[in-house]
Amino acid sequence: MRLATFNILHGRSLVDGAVDVDRFAAAVRALDADVLALQEVDRDQPRSHGADLTAVAAEAMGAPEHRFAAVLHGEPGLWTAATGDAQPATASYGIALLSRFPVVEWRVLALPTLRTRAPVRWPGNRWPSLVRDEPRAALAAVLETPEGRLTVVGTHLTVIPGWTARQLRHLTGGLTALPRPLVLLGDLNLEGDRPARSTGMRPLATGPTYPVDAPARQLDHILADGPVRALAPGHTVDTGLSDHRALVVDVELS
Repeated sequence: MRLATFNILHGRSLVDGAVDVDRFAAAVRALDADVLALQEVDRDQPRSHGADLTAVAAEAMGAPEHRFAAVLHGEPGLWTAATGDAQPATASYGIALLSRFPVVEWRVLALPTLRTRAPVRWPGNRWPSLVRDEPRAALAAVLETPEGRLTVVGTHLTVIPGWTARQLRHLTGGLTALPRPLVLLGDLNLEGDRPARSTGMRPLATGPTYPVDAPARQLDHILADGPVRALAPGHTVDTGLSDHRALVVDVELS
C-alpha cells in the first residue's frame, strides 16, 4: 500500500500564487496514495473558492473514508480555536486523513499549545518575530487493510522551538493504547532524525521536503512502530503546489 503526507498550503501554488481546485485534485490523484495525511487544509474559505479540500482530495484519490479536523474556524485574521470532535459549521482550517481502506475507528487528539506569544525566526529574517501559535491536533484511524489492521495518525506540529518536541512526546504518549502496527505521518516541523529519536519509531521514508523549489530540510515524516516495512526507499514529490513537497512511500505489513 502507498502512504503519503502533504502540507498543501491550502492548495496554493507558489508559481502563480493561485489556488486552483482542479489543479489540487490532479496533484492528489497523481500521488496515487492509499492513505494520505494532509495539513493546512481549508474548508469553505474564500481564498480557496469555498471548496471543501478534504472532499476534493477524497474524490480525486478514490478514498471513501476521510475525516477533517478543524483547528481554527473563521477566516484568516479572525481565527478562533476549534479543536475536538465537534467541528464548526463555518469556514475552517485544519488537518485531514484519507483512506481507500475501511476505517474501524476514528480518534481526534488535541495537543498542548503555548498560550503566549513566543519568538520565532523565519527563514531569511535576521530578527525573530513574536508568534501566537494556532491550536494543534492529530487524527488517528484504525484501518482494515487487505494485509490486516493498521493504525495511521496524521498531524501538524507547531513551529515554536521547544514546543514542537513537547507536542510530539505528548502525542506519542497518547498513541500507546492504539493497536500496532502504527504509522505516524505529517509535517512535524522537526528536521532529520529528531522525530525518530523523540518517538522511538523508525523512519519509513527520508528526503528533504522544504522548501519546495530547492528542498534542504526534511520537515515532513513517515514513521512506523511495529511490523510494517518500506518496500523501496521513499521519495519526495514536487506537485506544483505548496511550499512543501509531498513525501511518499510504499509499504507492506510484515
